[in-house]
Order: sequence, then C-alpha cells, then structure tokens
Amino acid sequence: MIPVRWSIAALLFLSTVINYVDRQTLSVVAPVLTKELNLSPVEYANILTAFLVTYTIMYLGSGFLVDRWGTRAALAIFMVWWSVSNMLHSVARSAFQLGALRMLLGMGESGNFMAAFKAISEWYPAKERAFVNGLVQAGASVGAILAPPAVTLLMHYYGWRWAFLATGSLGFIWLFFWLRVYYVPAKHPRVSAAERELVLAGTVGGGKSTLAWRDLLKFRQTWGLLLARFFSDPVWWFFLFWLPKYLVENRGFTVYEMGMLAWMPYLTADLGAILGGLASDRLVRRKWAVLSARTAAMLPFALLMPLSAMVAFVESRWVALALICCVTFAHMAWKTNLVTVTNDLYPANVVGSLAGIVAFGNGLGGTLFNVLTGIVVQHFSYTAIFVIMGCLHPAAFLIFRALVRKPVTTAGE
Repeated sequence: MIPVRWSIAALLFLSTVINYVDRQTLSVVAPVLTKELNLSPVEYANILTAFLVTYTIMYLGSGFLVDRWGTRAALAIFMVWWSVSNMLHSVARSAFQLGALRMLLGMGESGNFMAAFKAISEWYPAKERAFVNGLVQAGASVGAILAPPAVTLLMHYYGWRWAFLATGSLGFIWLFFWLRVYYVPAKHPRVSAAERELVLAGTVGGGKSTLAWRDLLKFRQTWGLLLARFFSDPVWWFFLFWLPKYLVENRGFTVYEMGMLAWMPYLTADLGAILGGLASDRLVRRKWAVLSARTAAMLPFALLMPLSAMVAFVESRWVALALICCVTFAHMAWKTNLVTVTNDLYPANVVGSLAGIVAFGNGLGGTLFNVLTGIVVQHFSYTAIFVIMGCLHPAAFLIFRALVRKPVTTAGE
C-alpha cells in the first residue's frame, strides 16, 4: 500500500501542474491574442503586471489564511477561485478586461504554494523535504511543458477562448481527490501508526511555536530568504510570460514551432527541480547539517546562471534555446533548495505565514522586472534583459549566505 504522504505528494504535484497550465494559457495564446486585440508590448506587460500585483499581495494573505483555515480547506478554496477566474478569460474583449481577470487569477494562484509549503512541514521529515519541494517545483515545470503544445492545439482547432475554458476545468477534477485524501497526520483516518510516528517525529519543533506573524519580520533569516527570492525569481517569471513571444518575434519560430518546442526549457527546469532537491537531501542523509546541505547545493547552480547573458549574443536560434534550457535547469535546482530552507528553519505552524512573507519578495521582484521588460523590449531589445538576468542569482546567493545562517527558535535568532 502506498504511504499516505506520497499520495499527498502526488496531489501537491498535480495542483501545481494545473496552476501553471492555467497561468501559462495566456502566454501561449499571446502571439495570436495580442494581434487580435491589438495590444502593444507595454499593454501586454501591464496585463501581466495586473496578475503579479495581486499574486504578490495575496502571498501575504494566503499564507495567513493557510495557517488559519488549515491546508485542506485553504488549498481547495484557492483551486476553485483560480479555476473559475481562468475560465472567465474566455469572455475578455479588451486589455482592461484581461487585466481585471488576471488580477482575479493572481488572487487565487499564490495560495497553491503557501498550502504546499504548509503540507510539506506537516507531512515530511527533513530527509524528504527537498525532494517533495522538488516535486512541487517540478509540477510548475510540467505545467509549463504541457501548456504550449496542449494550448496551441486547442487554439488551432477551437480558438483561444476555448483554451481558457478547457484548462480552467481541470481544477474541479483534482478537487474531488484532494478532499478525499488530505487530512493532518494526527487526524488522518487511513495513515498507519508507523507512518504517523515518522511524520510527527520529523516536524520542525514538533510543529509548535509561540511566534506570532509579526515576529517573523524580526529575524534576519526572513529578510535573507525574501531578498534572495526578490533577486532570483524574476528570471523564472520572464521565461513564463515572455518566452513564447521572444521565440516567435525575435528568434524566427512560427507559432506552431513555438508550441511544439517551447516546452523544452521547462523540461530541463523539471529535471533541475528534482535533481537539485535530491542533491541536498543526499547530503542530509550523509549527516551534513541541513542548512549547510541546502547552501552547498545552491552555489553551483547560482554560478551557472550568467549563461543567460550569452543568449542575447548567439546567432543560432537553436544554440539560444539550448542556453535557455541550461538556465532554467540551474534556476529551478537553485529554487528548490531555497524554498526548502523555509521548511527547515521555521516551526511548522508558522510556515504558511512565513512562506507568504518570503514569497512576497518573489512577486515583488517579478512585478518590477516585468514592467522593466515591457519598457525595454518596446523601446530597445531583449539584450539588456538577458544580461541583467545573468547577474541576479550570484547576487541572491551572496545575500542569502550573509543573512541565513541558522534555524529560527522561539527564543530568538
């Protein structure tokens, strides 16, 4: 019989796949949609920014709600909200309407990751956390892999509006299984005694803490994690939102070729998420201190990220695509370990709130970089964007190393 925690891991993976399929639908249809609605690069960037603004703000709110409502109810509510919001994109007729609907989508989608972080703290010991976080991050990549070919085919046969309806309906299928499977370990009706003992023994601080939400801002670890996300995550947002347009408009791929090939950078990101998590978990099994293991795994991937700058200068579109694949691999291996530190350093009952605060840096960095990208692309080119992205992860690593040095305790840093 499959242990309950691995059934839960599968559902967390699938929720993230759906999250990213829904999110990526707009990016895939963008070459057609922006022409049909006559949207400029800046208008398109503003629509993306509308999503990122509410997505970022709701990181704080959704983290709090996950801690208040519990993982099971919170993730179910978030799934319904963003699925309905995505389906409503099918009726949009203007940039304003698209922007408003992207705001609604952003309000729900960030909650997926806050709930996943909470579930990982509730259900997995330290030696398994990075792998499960890797699965969640891999779900993002798999969703991004599936979206280009699937949405392109839907758009080809039925139009871009039906693409939103089809992808938005997936969440309701997932919801049925989630409500049947997920309960906290102490109250789960189907978990074995041995698995319950393993899980409860492996939670941070036994899952208890006297830390209040505002107390989390007093710790340098919190600011180190937030700033590391602020500087490194814009790279991922760029490839999620701008890659299809870049490949079609600047690298000479047709819309069909883009749909058939744009999954490749997300596949390598998927591999990075899994292998990055396995790398640090292996060090933990070898008795490394948990934080040292995560840090050691992050460094080589941060050093690979300057490859991004080369993308703008190579002539071959295939070499450019290969470099992009290397960059997404390194980024997701880095990110898997960075987000796992949240589970490693903080008591389980504040992980939802903490993850929301830290992820605020992700959304804020992505929002600002997205605005910059729209302006630079419209008035200049993509060259400066790729060069800037090459510098972000090394800077993020230095900040992380300076501020994140030991676990948080109820007594202080």
